[in-house]
Amino acid sequence: MAKKKKQFQISLYILIPFISSGIALLWVLLTERVAIKFHDTQTAKWTFFTWEVAVFVITFLLSLLITWLILEPVSRFIKKAESMPVYPLMPAECEEPQPADNIAHYSQVFDRIASILSKVEARELFPGIVGQSAIMRGIFTQILKVARTDSTVLISGESGTGKELVASSLYEHSLRRGKPFIKLNCVAIPEGLMESELFGHEKGSFTGATEQKLGKFELADGGTIFLDEIGDMPLATQAKLLRILQEKEFERVGGNQTIRVDVRFIAATNKNLLEMVSQGTFREDLYYRLNVFSIHLPPLRERKEDLPLLAARILERLPNSVKLSTEGLQVLMAYSWPGNIRELQNILERTAVMTDSGTIEPRHLALHDNGAVPTHILQSQESVQAGSIDERLDEIEKGLIIEALSRSGGVQVKAAEILGINQRSLWHRIKKLGIDVGSLKNQQKM
Repeated sequence: MAKKKKQFQISLYILIPFISSGIALLWVLLTERVAIKFHDTQTAKWTFFTWEVAVFVITFLLSLLITWLILEPVSRFIKKAESMPVYPLMPAECEEPQPADNIAHYSQVFDRIASILSKVEARELFPGIVGQSAIMRGIFTQILKVARTDSTVLISGESGTGKELVASSLYEHSLRRGKPFIKLNCVAIPEGLMESELFGHEKGSFTGATEQKLGKFELADGGTIFLDEIGDMPLATQAKLLRILQEKEFERVGGNQTIRVDVRFIAATNKNLLEMVSQGTFREDLYYRLNVFSIHLPPLRERKEDLPLLAARILERLPNSVKLSTEGLQVLMAYSWPGNIRELQNILERTAVMTDSGTIEPRHLALHDNGAVPTHILQSQESVQAGSIDERLDEIEKGLIIEALSRSGGVQVKAAEILGINQRSLWHRIKKLGIDVGSLKNQQKM
């Protein structure tokens, strides 16, 4: 059996300065020898001039060789990456200023490659969550950072933004995966039964308690518990919940035996808990105990780049084959979506049932008089958020640009033609509004 050779790895941060210093030291020593040899000769002046030229030329060539050895593999990688179809290079479609030198060019390419990899990572690691926009990729990064710890996580966001999906992702990427994952919606449980659901009860502890019941915390021992809409939990129950978070122990309703549990705690809310604390409807000490690591989910109106992908995923899962027309997508992009993803899902499912042609057109979406009607008129009449007229106009402009980019597959030249503006103007608006063009382009390839 051949003996395995030992391999030593030396950092370039050490190797390159060491080589440069060695070359400089070598020239100093050689210069000293030359100076000693020709000290009192008539040819010393020309000899030193020739020596200086030789030192400059040889040093330049050696530096060039070292630079080539380092940058040549990088240059080959850059050329190969730019030739790939997945690479979002659009020099003819966008008047974005080009890098002035190779280093800036390399940096730009690496940034784009990192963006591509982050989108691939999003699809692979979070298959249950649809989203490739920059804001969602930031949330994925947060999930991966905190998932493998036992820190308490507070997920906030409006109703219908996918808080339960984030909680499930935290569990799936945690060290407690495979152990119990218990979910409880605080709104769905009557106030009188909340403590029994959480802590369990002993037989005969109240009318109807015919047998002992284990609570959610006891069932989640060793695993993770997720309390959704925790802002609706009664104040009396909040005090007992605080004890579990601090001491990891509780008693069943009607019992006196202390039960210790080891659980990872995740909570979610669609309310402003800090405001509730100031109003006295939520315990301040519980809030700070919950808010160890917070994840805020943006509403759909703040990540409309993901809307075409979300709509496609929803329609894929329907039993009947239905697709969304370009005009239909335009109507959806113009709406503010106060009900977020849940509202989008309901509208598409309802419309799919009423569509006979297999294609959802704007006229089909306008049939919904019992719910929110997603039209351009509503977008202009309703406020997306409480704010100034400039904020409302920016939101409308962002929706129109995203819709045009979706129709053009992310090609900015075509999007500019659709909007009736020049390419430079479109590019500046995209930068100002923070629109992720790469997400819209990649969605067309999936």
